[in-house]
Amino acid sequence: MKLSKLRIEIGLPEPVRLLHLTDTHLAFADERDDERKRELARRRSAEFAADGVDLARHLEEAVAHAREHEELIIHTGDLIDFVSYRNLDLAGKFFAAHDCFVAAGNHEFSKYVGEAWEDEAYKLDSLPLVQKYYPNNLRFASRIVGGVNLVAVDNSYYLFREQELERFEAEIARGFPIVLLFHNPIHTDELYHEMMVNRRNECAYLVGTPDELLTPYSDHRRRQQRPDAATLSFLDRVKRAPEVKAILAGHLHFNFQTTLFGRIGQYVTGGGFQDLAREVELV
Repeated sequence: MKLSKLRIEIGLPEPVRLLHLTDTHLAFADERDDERKRELARRRSAEFAADGVDLARHLEEAVAHAREHEELIIHTGDLIDFVSYRNLDLAGKFFAAHDCFVAAGNHEFSKYVGEAWEDEAYKLDSLPLVQKYYPNNLRFASRIVGGVNLVAVDNSYYLFREQELERFEAEIARGFPIVLLFHNPIHTDELYHEMMVNRRNECAYLVGTPDELLTPYSDHRRRQQRPDAATLSFLDRVKRAPEVKAILAGHLHFNFQTTLFGRIGQYVTGGGFQDLAREVELV
């Protein structure tokens, strides 16, 4: 496992140790799935397991490491690459093997990758089934660990809903320091520059990118990633909440650190399919 380490000072009485995983992209199917999905599995597994290592092996290594070092595993989405019987079985096995806390990624709800416009209706077609295999609510979940409030919020389609903002307000009112878990990172100019200039992507794949910076995007990506009113309201509340101390995210498949609103560290961890992980010590 290619491990990076991070220490975040938030004023806890005792350290809290986490193992941050993200973007594992399990891409398997079996005889219970149709031929189209089995062919998708063959193609996507070849793409994500380019080093020849079974994607499930990365999870086994992570569980062994977390047990040895007494760490809570947090996973910020895209554990599975698409919904299949085999992928969900592997997800359930992983969650049964060790204590985990999870945020949803966009691929958690994908039936056939790239097949359709991903909106609320599309998500709801898969959510009830997927939720049965995951250890906490995929829309919004909170967990107090050693005096810090880990809050996982679904922004898998680049948007936040009003319902999650209401629940976030309730978590702020509890008074604990908060570490937010998202799949998609929040826009900062530094991260936008990394994606668009240094890495020359077609878009930045970020939440809350200002409208004037969406101009280079294709029409599809512009419509996909333009923030709506509820999303802007959620981000404004994060900005105004001194309780929020850090954000842990994934989605981009590389490690990156940036600062949000001049004070909140945002830490993007690279893909689990690349055998990347991050040890996080909250103190």
